[in-house]
Amino acid sequence: MPGELQSKRRSGCPVSISLETFGDRWSLLIIRDLMVRGLRTFKEFQGSSEGIATNILADRLQKLEGAGIITGEVEETDGRRLNYRLTEKGIDLAPVLLELLIWGSRHEETGAPCAFIENMANNRQEVLAEVRRRWQQRDLTPLLPKFRELRNSGRRKRRTHE
Repeated sequence: MPGELQSKRRSGCPVSISLETFGDRWSLLIIRDLMVRGLRTFKEFQGSSEGIATNILADRLQKLEGAGIITGEVEETDGRRLNYRLTEKGIDLAPVLLELLIWGSRHEETGAPCAFIENMANNRQEVLAEVRRRWQQRDLTPLLPKFRELRNSGRRKRRTHE
């Protein structure tokens, strides 16, 4: 099987392999929603503000599960409902997502409050420890607030490091 996986890859580069595994927009947003927004079900992902189509959502959930990044667990109270959860492999993406959040907020127009993001940037280890704690304890309390959409608002780009 390892030979089969290797033959499907473009190269042996770790960045390329990582991007093939989880690097599309929708997969990263699903991982984000599991990690910091407390979403767990297909319906919750579908109802998020991102507007993912049901066929794409189903495909990405299947791919992420196949890659061992998430797992589906049947809900105890309703056997028809599947709750998704990050695996150890998935939660190990927390530093990557934190850095994307910080980078995006510093260099692009976003709805993220500057002070909130800078606080996260200045306390990376504490933020990552809290993300892992919530994952271990199955704490669904959102770590991130819902950020406002800033499209067409005329606000300037936020740059703290030039």
